[in-house]
Amino acid sequence: MLDKKALHTNGKRLQKTLRPVFKRWKRKPPPLLDTWMEELHEEEFANRDCLSCGNCCKTTSPIIENRDLERIAKHLRQRPAKVVADFMKIDEDGDYVFRSAPCPFLQEDNYCSIYEHRPRACREYPHTNRKKFVKILDLSLNNLMICPAVQSILDRLPIK
Repeated sequence: MLDKKALHTNGKRLQKTLRPVFKRWKRKPPPLLDTWMEELHEEEFANRDCLSCGNCCKTTSPIIENRDLERIAKHLRQRPAKVVADFMKIDEDGDYVFRSAPCPFLQEDNYCSIYEHRPRACREYPHTNRKKFVKILDLSLNNLMICPAVQSILDRLPIK
């Protein structure tokens, strides 16, 4: 069970610690950053059961790319325009996102009813094993407030 208060408290603590480090890393990234992130990600998700949390699906909406929309529509056997009308909106950046949180496809047991057809952003979340991780440092600071796995991973970074 997710302890939201602890998630928030720990997230704020890590943001305060990591923000100046990440600012420095944007100018001069550690040469092994991607290697560290890949290893920490693999270690974390070897034992993490995301279904016990589901906070990402409960609180945020991924960006829905056109190919995601097409895949979801095909799976639902609906026209893309109908899927947009039923489930999506355009956000302040001009991207499609789900209209509401929790995700309309999240089930009571935290399983996704469109799992095999879910958006790319969902497939890649929490993005902690992404190449060129330095490009998503700010996103990762935000994800500290959403995902306990991100907290665990970033808390184990070898910062100096």
